[in-house]
Amino acid sequence: MSSNTYYSSEAHGPFDLYDVGNLALEEGGTLRGCQLAVATFGTLNAAKSNAILVPTWYSGTSKIMENVYIGKGRALDPDKYFIMVVNQIGSGLGSSPHNTPFPSDRANFPKVRIGDDVRAQHQLVTQKYGIERLALVVGGSMGAQQTYEWAVRYPEMVERAAPIAGTAKNTAHDFLFTETLVDAITSDPGFANGWYEHADEVRAGLRRHAKMWAVMGWSTEFFAQGRMAALGFSSLDDFVTNFMNGYFAPMDPNNLLCMAWKWQRGDVSRHTGGDLAAALARIQAKTFVMPVSSDMFFPPSDCAREQKLIKGSELRVLDSVDGHLALFGADPDCTGQLDRHLKDLLGIAVGGRHSSM
Repeated sequence: MSSNTYYSSEAHGPFDLYDVGNLALEEGGTLRGCQLAVATFGTLNAAKSNAILVPTWYSGTSKIMENVYIGKGRALDPDKYFIMVVNQIGSGLGSSPHNTPFPSDRANFPKVRIGDDVRAQHQLVTQKYGIERLALVVGGSMGAQQTYEWAVRYPEMVERAAPIAGTAKNTAHDFLFTETLVDAITSDPGFANGWYEHADEVRAGLRRHAKMWAVMGWSTEFFAQGRMAALGFSSLDDFVTNFMNGYFAPMDPNNLLCMAWKWQRGDVSRHTGGDLAAALARIQAKTFVMPVSSDMFFPPSDCAREQKLIKGSELRVLDSVDGHLALFGADPDCTGQLDRHLKDLLGIAVGGRHSSM
């Protein structure tokens, strides 16, 4: 194990650890003593019909999901719903390369796929909470990949699905870009093939990684409109150093690589011999597919191609110049759009009256 105080409840809010046990992985390995970190909000009703699952995105933890999605009067209102935010494997809070004991720590951490996360989440949902149906599964980016996996793998359990800024099958373009993020980290000599002792030893690679996120995570219009200044940054260097690098620098490089490997290989069509249409035809959930208009990772055209394969689904494009990182919630208008769409999906009338529970 390597030490990293960044992954603590002080930094990310309270969370519980659920013991999955030994998780047999799709790639053939085993994650021994797998633990899921879950933060919950609200109360499960007697019928267990008000449960919402929110999986996390690349680098994100339950804290940012709480800030972006959850709140009184919001679509995801803890006064009405029991909301489970499950940190994906490798995120740093649950089982991850940096906190797994020898001999499976750091570079020896096994390869985990999106499907492994969802199977572990299914065990949490059904065995810990006794939930048989989820009112909604909603997530952004890698959270969208997990949302699609849930809707395809367990179609009878998911009543509604809202994949935001993500696809059911990763594209070749997105795979290639993610590879450059990986290369930015692994090319740093301090990475030492994954056997560094502390993230700071890989600071040059993490800074390159952060700069690449600045290039592709936001949109060209974000920079053209001076959104950096609106967010409180005086220059490009100030923005890259104090926001982008400030965000990524404390994170563990092996954790990021674990998530990136999963991200690249997200693909529900593996359930149907590579037939994406057949996989998406399994979905029974009422589904709103919600790309961000200026997203360069998962552009609306990629998301729309998949949405057309989901029976009864709707394409709800979120209009923002913030690109993929509109997911961070810095554009209040985009966050408002997201909330309105989720309320529509959940059947919450204007004024807050719930019409479907």
